[in-house]
Amino acid sequence: MIEIGIDSFAAKPSKLGISDSQAMSELIERIEVADKAGLHVFGMGEHYRKEFLDSASSMILAVAAARTKQIILSSAVTVLSAADPVRVYQNFATLDLISNGRAEIVAGRGSFIESFPLFGLNLNEYDEIFTEKLDLLLKINETEFITWQGRYRAPLNNQPICPRPMQNKLPIWLGVGGTPESFIRAGKLGMPLMVAVIGGETHRFRPLIDLYKQAGAQAGYGPGQLKVGLHSLGYVANTAEKAIEDYYPGYEEMFTKIGKERGFPPVSIERFHAQNGFTGALCVGNPEEIAAKILRHSAALGGISRFTFQMDAGIPHDKLLQAIELIGSKVIPLVNK
Repeated sequence: MIEIGIDSFAAKPSKLGISDSQAMSELIERIEVADKAGLHVFGMGEHYRKEFLDSASSMILAVAAARTKQIILSSAVTVLSAADPVRVYQNFATLDLISNGRAEIVAGRGSFIESFPLFGLNLNEYDEIFTEKLDLLLKINETEFITWQGRYRAPLNNQPICPRPMQNKLPIWLGVGGTPESFIRAGKLGMPLMVAVIGGETHRFRPLIDLYKQAGAQAGYGPGQLKVGLHSLGYVANTAEKAIEDYYPGYEEMFTKIGKERGFPPVSIERFHAQNGFTGALCVGNPEEIAAKILRHSAALGGISRFTFQMDAGIPHDKLLQAIELIGSKVIPLVNK
């Protein structure tokens, strides 16, 4: 079975004329509806930009935990470099207790760098900070009493870390973009892998997935431990034409803005259609098309265990609710029949 769900960055829908408070309330309602519709997972991102409301993602998930019954509640991703691994663990262990064992962490470095100046971090130590903090987080997950020493945090001497989660251990995935070193790291650690593919063609990530599995096998981990998840931009409506009509304007605005920051050309409808085509990474269309595309992506990558839609594109709340219902009633059954 492929688990299917949604990742949200709690984007502020500035053009919809609603307050941040209302946007947050609607986000919680979408998580409730996703739970009732039978989606498997809902992930909350973590950003430090004014256009997103997800800087305290574990708090949003905790509210959702009290209002849902079965959906997995995950980060997407926890920007571990900017956090204390002890506090990350405590927050998600508490979330696990509130949710009766439904909490997960996707740990990553994030695609933006605002957290570094915000928390006084040295961007030149980008990888060293993340490596050390990931090591500590994984050690805490293994045992309650920790003795540990590093460069970027005070040492721990047989210190108990509590509370402990309801689950024996928190599921911790490694969120990655496109660097081979990140895939190899996940394999060596035997961590499930969450791959963010937000553009281009998904099958081009297959060599990186193979590196992950090779590194995992060499470290002694079996196929059952080396799970692969896929995070993609997407949206579902009753027809492909309606899906594109709803999704494209917000997508064009968001990625043109990000492109200016990073030196990319402006988004065009032709480029959008190319990336939403047969092998493209975007998953915008009707339920039948999207179910078939998820299965193609899975085959191209050698099999995936999880697929999450990222639907933040300035789409009104009622349309997002309809998309969630379609994912639950049509996409999931078509993928897993």
